[in-house]
Formats: sequence, structure tokens, C-alpha cells
Amino acid sequence: MSLLAITLWLLFFFSSSVLHSGAQSSSRGSLGDGICASSVVVHGYKCQELQVTTADGYILSVQRIPEGRSGNGNNNNKKQPVIIQHGILVDGMTWLLNGPEQNLPLILADNGFDVWISNTRGTRFSRRHISLDPSTPAYWNWSWDELGSYDLRAVVEYVSNHTGQKIHYIGHSQGTLIALTSFSEGKLVNKLKSAALLSPIAYLSHMTTELLNVADRLFLDQLIKTLGIAEFSTRGIPFQSFLKQLCAQPGVDCSDLFTAITGNNCCLNSSAVSLFLKNEPQSTSTKNLIHFAQIVRSGVVAKFNYGRRDQNIRIYGKTSPPIYNLSNIPHDLPLFLSYGGRDALSDVVDVKTLLDSLKSHDVNKLSVQFIKDYAHVDFIMGVNAKDIVYNAVISFFNRFN
Repeated sequence: MSLLAITLWLLFFFSSSVLHSGAQSSSRGSLGDGICASSVVVHGYKCQELQVTTADGYILSVQRIPEGRSGNGNNNNKKQPVIIQHGILVDGMTWLLNGPEQNLPLILADNGFDVWISNTRGTRFSRRHISLDPSTPAYWNWSWDELGSYDLRAVVEYVSNHTGQKIHYIGHSQGTLIALTSFSEGKLVNKLKSAALLSPIAYLSHMTTELLNVADRLFLDQLIKTLGIAEFSTRGIPFQSFLKQLCAQPGVDCSDLFTAITGNNCCLNSSAVSLFLKNEPQSTSTKNLIHFAQIVRSGVVAKFNYGRRDQNIRIYGKTSPPIYNLSNIPHDLPLFLSYGGRDALSDVVDVKTLLDSLKSHDVNKLSVQFIKDYAHVDFIMGVNAKDIVYNAVISFFNRFN
């Protein structure tokens, strides 16, 4: 597969004006509202808008929900902190699209956790830098390597320093990849109590939807490289026109892009999907997508390959990029993994390859949940995710409090 396959994996995030006439991009909420004001405080919860600066100068937006609606806010530092990390082309808002009884951050807050929502660089509330401007290519010179080495590290260290406690971590999709690769290098593990990985992404060789197969044959990755586009934004390239052409290809059914790209999600609320399409997508770097494509082509999880021996030698001291050895993840780090039988992105075969890397993990520190009917988006927007996934995550966390 090429970068186009990865790109089309993400097309459901910006399909609203093509296939969802009720969710036009012009209906995006005001950026000035903020996640706290628009999605947390309105439900009766306290929420703080914070900023965290990475070691390489990116200023990230972080939301803190220190308590549930019942209050008890005088002992916030005694509450167990948990960081929630979203996936690619979305931001922290996606965790909050269902009502308070169904979305993960507010459920955690009501269960006594001190909740911190992280937003990666390049997303709408994290588009600042101490010296670089998002309009310049230099701002976008990063991939998921940097999201793990800098963004994740900065947020974990900020929360650790602020609370004085070890942290539980929850990631979805790309949020699992940056955690796994960081853990494999021994980073951050001394600051964490445990990690829950939903729709875990590491190996990507078995994404098999017909839409992606057709996309691969059209070589959009070569177009993006040729155009020299640094920021991957749906407003920067006429993807909607391209999508129409793609959906006209024989064997491709785009009547429901959630199903065509992410798998047959069983349990989505139509109103939450509508909100999703109003608020997303978010930008990422083209370099980030290329890095994902490299995983697909190579079948291994490695640092970014610059494609030239001299560049790799200059950066890594060797002709090929180092491989992240996931079997090096500390065997005593408590891990909870949850994956779905219908997930077209975090494919069952690829997850089993990941689990094989963890075969030496301490048995009592590894919990694996398989949900036959779940696909990729069910884990963050499923109306029954509380009963099936979130309660299991909370029970797992409570084992290690």
C-alpha cells in the first residue's frame, strides 16, 4: 500500500460535504469557544484550558476535568490522574461528542479520576509554536516519531509535575502507536501506572477494504510529494472531487464511508456522528502520513525513513532507520488492549502480531479484550462503549491504584 491508502483510511473525517449533506464544513464551531466551554462546562463539570510547551517549541492545548459533577474538588491532587490521547486527523473534542453518560472523559471524572485531555500539534487548538508559524513548511516537519518523543512526553511530564502522582494513560489509534513506541524505548514508563490502548495501531499490513485497495492504485502519495505539501489539510487539496472519482470505481461502495474505511461500526449515535462531521477533520503533517505508509509497506514499526542513505546516516548514524522493538516494552507495565472484530484499520491479524510482541509480558499485567462487533470508531463514539469498554478500563485502572 502507498500513502494514498493511509490517506483514504482517513477520508471519513472529511466526507461531510460529499456524502453527508447535513454536515457542511462551514458549520464548524467557533474556535474561540474552546473544548471546555463547548463540551464540558455546559454539562455541569469544571474544566480548565491549559497550555503545555514541548521541548521542540510546540504549544499544545490540554483540558483538565478535575472532578465529576458531584464535586469534592478540594482534594484534586489526591484524585488519580489519567491522560486521554486522541488519534490522527481529530482532536480531543472527539471524546466528548456523546452525552455525559456515554463519553469517556466525563465518565472517568464521575468515577473519581482527574482527567487530562491532550491535543497533538497541528490540530486547531494546538497550532502555536514559540517561533514557527503554521503557514510555513518548517512547522510541519514532524511525524508520529515526534508526537511520541515530544508531545506525549511533554504532557506526561506536565501532569506528573502538577499532580505529583503516577498516571494512567488511554490512547486510541495513533494515540496507541506513540505510546507503544515510547514504551519500547523505556520512555515515560516510570511516570505511568498503566496504559489502556483502544484500537491499537502498530503493524498495518492487513487493512483490506476495497476502497483502500483502489486508492492504492491511484498513487495520491506521489501527487502529494510532487506538490511539496507540508500540511495535510482537507481544505488545501480538492479531495472531495477526488473522492467522488474514487467512489465511482467498480466495487467501491461509498454510501457509508464509516463502514467503507473504518469497518462496520455497530453502535454509533447519528447525532454524535453529525457533531463529529461538524467539528473534524484536523490537520496533520504530510510527513506523518508518509511515516504511516512506511509501516504499511515495510511491515515493521521503525523511525521515519528519509529515503536517502546519507540523510539516514546523518540522523540515525546508519543507512536505515532504527526499528522500534515492541518486545522491549517493560514486562511489568500494566497494559489493557481492546480491539474489534470489524475494525478495518486496527485489523485483527495486525493486532495479533502486536500481541505476539507482548508474549513475554507479565500475565497479571496484560489484559486483552476482543469485541467481535466493534470497528474503529465504536471505541470513541459507541453508545454502549461505557458498558463494554470504559467500565473494563476503569476496573483495570483500579487494580493498580
